[in-house]
Amino acid sequence: MATTDDSFNGMTEHCEECDLETLHEVSVQIRTESLKQENAQFSREPYRVAECQRCGNRSSQRMNNA
Repeated sequence: MATTDDSFNGMTEHCEECDLETLHEVSVQIRTESLKQENAQFSREPYRVAECQRCGNRSSQRMNNA
């Protein structure tokens, strides 16, 4: 579970690579999932992206699993 702390613009959460609670930069990206050009506009989904500020490991998770 991610938690806020006294750090500037960051969240601490567990990093699988470091095996520690570390500062992460968290953002939301809109990704196109369809490879077909005519359907691309209908296949955009939000993803939560977290990057460990200690080791640089990035993880992403689809936010809309309907």
